[in-house]
Amino acid sequence: MLHKVKGIVLHSVKYSETSVIVKIYTDLFGLKSFLIRGIRTKKSKIKPGLFQPLTLLNLVIYYKEKTSLQSIKEVHIAYPFKSLPFDIKKSSIALFINELLYNSIREEETNIALFNFLWNSCIQLDLVDGNINCFHLVFSIHLTHFLGIMPQRNYSNTRQIFNIKEGQFQSSIPEHNLYLDSENSSTLNTIISTPLEMVSILKISPSIRARLLTTIIAYFQYHLQGFREIHSHQVLHTVLS
Repeated sequence: MLHKVKGIVLHSVKYSETSVIVKIYTDLFGLKSFLIRGIRTKKSKIKPGLFQPLTLLNLVIYYKEKTSLQSIKEVHIAYPFKSLPFDIKKSSIALFINELLYNSIREEETNIALFNFLWNSCIQLDLVDGNINCFHLVFSIHLTHFLGIMPQRNYSNTRQIFNIKEGQFQSSIPEHNLYLDSENSSTLNTIISTPLEMVSILKISPSIRARLLTTIIAYFQYHLQGFREIHSHQVLHTVLS
C-alpha cells in the first residue's frame, strides 16, 4: 500500500553493486529500512545524494507490515539545508547527532513526539546563528526525555552531585566513579534547563564541555541496552575547542 511519509535519514549501506539499504526514521512507521535498487546507476531517478545523514525527506513508499525491507516510489528533499553542510561546526555537530540517533533509536512504531523533536532540531541546527558550541549537549539531554531515560530535575543547594547510574542529583559522592563533581553538575543542570532554541546563550569552557559530553555518552551507554561506542565526539573536541 502507498503512503506519504516524512523521513529523517540515519544510515545507508551498500547492498550490491547498484543498490543500497537506507535506514530512515519516519513519522508514520518509526525506524524502517528501505532497499533502493539501481540507485548507483546513471539511469536511476533516485540519486544517492538524497540519503546523506539527517537529510529531511518527503517520501511516497510501498509499505508492507510484515516485510523487513520497504520500497520507495518517490522521494524529495523536504527542507534544503542552508548552512549546515557548509559550516564545519554545524556539520561536525550533525555527524555526532546522527551517530547518537543511530545508536539510540530502535523503535519500529510511531512516536510522533520524538519524530517532531528530531525534525525540528535538524532545522534549528541549520538556522541557529551565533554560538552553537553547546548545541550537541542540549540536544542529547533533551533526547533522553523521548527515550524514557531523562535525568531527574532535582538539582538543589543540597543535591549538587550528579549520579550517572541513578540519573539524579544527590547530596553525597556515590561509591562508584560514574558521577559528576559539584561544578560540572551545576553546569549539567543548566543544560537540562535550557531550551534548544536558547542554546546560543550558553557559555561553557571547552574543558567542561568535553567532560560533560563524555558524561552524557556514558549516561546513554549505561541506560540504553545495546548502545554502541561513539566515535564522532572526538571530532567535536577538535572542531569546537
